[in-house]
Amino acid sequence: MDKKSQLERLQQMTESALSGGGEARIARQHKAGRLTARERIEQLLDPGTFRELDRFVTHRCADFGMEKNRPLGDGVVTGSGRIEGRLVYLFAQDFTVFGGSLSHAYAEKICKVMDLAGRNGAPLLGLNDSGGARIQEGVASLGGYADIFLRNTMYSGVIPQLSAIMGPCAGGAVYSPAITDFVAMVDKTSYMFVTGPDVIKTVTHEEVTQEELGGAGTHTAKSGVAHFMTPDEPALLALMREMLSFMPQNNMEEAPPKATDDPNDRSCPELDDLIPDNPNKPYDIKDLITSVADDGHFLEVQGDYAANIVIGWIRLGGRSVGVVANQPAHLAGVLDIDASLKAARFVRFCDAFNIPLLVLEDVPGFLPGTAQEFGGIIKHGAKLLYAFAEATVPKVTLITRKAYGGAYCVMNSKHLRADANFAYPTAEIAVMGPDGAVNIIYRRELSQAEDPEAMRAELVAAYREKFANPYQAASLGYIDDVLLPNETRRRLIETFDSLENKRAENPPKKHGNIPL
Repeated sequence: MDKKSQLERLQQMTESALSGGGEARIARQHKAGRLTARERIEQLLDPGTFRELDRFVTHRCADFGMEKNRPLGDGVVTGSGRIEGRLVYLFAQDFTVFGGSLSHAYAEKICKVMDLAGRNGAPLLGLNDSGGARIQEGVASLGGYADIFLRNTMYSGVIPQLSAIMGPCAGGAVYSPAITDFVAMVDKTSYMFVTGPDVIKTVTHEEVTQEELGGAGTHTAKSGVAHFMTPDEPALLALMREMLSFMPQNNMEEAPPKATDDPNDRSCPELDDLIPDNPNKPYDIKDLITSVADDGHFLEVQGDYAANIVIGWIRLGGRSVGVVANQPAHLAGVLDIDASLKAARFVRFCDAFNIPLLVLEDVPGFLPGTAQEFGGIIKHGAKLLYAFAEATVPKVTLITRKAYGGAYCVMNSKHLRADANFAYPTAEIAVMGPDGAVNIIYRRELSQAEDPEAMRAELVAAYREKFANPYQAASLGYIDDVLLPNETRRRLIETFDSLENKRAENPPKKHGNIPL
């Protein structure tokens, strides 16, 4: 074969690989409101930076007539590219080829880019659109999934791993995204479930739609499996780019700073009136977050799940900071099972990737009730405690109002190695609220009083004056300073600047035993 023929052959094979499952299947993909794998890559990466790997790989199955159909690339597009100039590795599953089903060769392609990402210290992005294991290959496809799961686990905490669910994700296919750091879904076009509606109907006789069972709304609001939901695919891909901007390339680096015109010493006078005079009146903690953040920008994570706690990223003086904040506007900001799980995982992510933590605390305690106790609030609340205690990144806590009981300890108290603990003058730091404390301490006196209610009101006022303030904790060194709300941004930036060279290590060990 002469050189011209060789070049023509390369061109033909390239065109074949680029065509995926063919025009008809691509048309069906578009009709379903979904982009193709290559279209997604094009929108995700900086223009002209994608470098494909394994374009000519084919499956090796010879059963069920599969040997007659060996499309180039075998249903997944893999390679590397740039986002804001930063190297990333990625794979994009192609639903137009065998419904995106995973073969052993397909799994090998994914494993190759995972290993490259791990060795080169670059984020791994997975664009998932697959019906699951390729049945024709039997156990070989299952083994391929396990190979991927292993790498997800080994590279956890080493490189950021982000999963975009762009279509169906069923069976074994869901476990790889679940191990990754963050999962984003598209409303109405992406699904995740271990067993689909038909299987559930057969086994348990429950009737449920795909959307109800595994849609984006279900997993962002009910199960907590997914962290983000977007209205369409372009929005999801833009979100992935933004998420990466808050993260470092790997666990040995820090997140890139971002220049801002927002002055570091900007006053926040609006915060002087944020905390209501009535300690039982709610307010929105997000108002505080956006007030202090560079340019008022806050990228919230899991906003529709466990709304009594708020997590996400801001920048302070250009620096990426992870925020964990009780939300008084929802369930008074109590800690419960879902909130503890949500916050604990986020804290561990930030700690793994050298992202400083800001904790905004207004918590009356843990949610009481049999549902919480039977559901294991003890061990789940301990996860958040464990996460804060284990974390060695710079950790700053600001108590805005209530910090009661065990929840005071859990929310990054000085006793868990917090580096700086501040409070507003409105802070109430105590074992419990004044009402509950008085009922316990003065039970006998109240039972014998001529006017119990008047006596209770007097005792509550006295308790609040003596204990429901930040000054007793400050006298013991548990609070480093009491801040004027308007100076919050300046003081936080100064504090994180002072902690930028922090070095702390945990005792040498294989790993801890977090209370799962």
